[in-house]
Amino acid sequence: MKLYNYFRSSASFRVRIALNLKGLAYDYVPVHLAKGEQKQPEFAALTAEGLVPLLELDDGQRLTQSMAIIEYLDETHPQPALLPADAAGRARVRALSQIVACEIHPLNNLRVLKYLVNDLKASDDAKNAWYKHWVRLGLQSYEARLAERPGTYSHGDTPTLADCCLVPQIFNAQRFDCDLSGLPRTMAVFDACMQLNAFQKAQPSACPDAE
Repeated sequence: MKLYNYFRSSASFRVRIALNLKGLAYDYVPVHLAKGEQKQPEFAALTAEGLVPLLELDDGQRLTQSMAIIEYLDETHPQPALLPADAAGRARVRALSQIVACEIHPLNNLRVLKYLVNDLKASDDAKNAWYKHWVRLGLQSYEARLAERPGTYSHGDTPTLADCCLVPQIFNAQRFDCDLSGLPRTMAVFDACMQLNAFQKAQPSACPDAE
C-alpha cells in the first residue's frame, strides 16, 4: 500500500496510527501541503478532492477521507478492532471521533486558516484566537463524554478509532499553544496512547518529511 500524506496533517496522522495499530506495512509518499504540492497535476490526477490522506491499495484502488480509510482497514483487517463489537459502543466511538473530525478539524485545517488570513484579511492574532476557540470548545465536549465511561483510552482499555482522532488533535493544539487545562481525562487518554509504539511511530517528528 501507498499512503500519500503530510507529516503535519492530522487526518494523515490518524491513518498512520491505524496502520501501525494493525501492523500493516505501507510506503510513505509525502505531499507538502504548505508548498501546495496537493494542487500539482501529478497528485490532482489521483484524487478528486486534492487532499491527503490518500491510501492506494495493492490492487491500485484509491481511498480518501481518513475516517473512511480507517473503517475500511478495520473491516478488512479486523484485529485489533478499532470499533467495539456492540452497536452502542460503535456509536459512542464514532461520536467521539466526530467531535474531532467533524466539529473541530474542519474549522481549523490549513486551507481554512489560509482563507481567513489571505481572503478575509484576518490578523494572525485573530486567526489564532479562532483556532483556539474551536479546539477548546470541542475538547470540552470530548472531556464530558469521557466522564460518562472512564477507561484507559477513549472507550475502554484498548485504543479505538476515537484515539486515532484525538491524539493528532492534541498534537495540533499543543503546537498552537491552546489551553488544555481542565481536561484531565482527555489528557490522561492522550498520555496513555503515547505510551504505545503505534502512536509514537506515527507522530509528526517520526515522519520522513518532518521539518
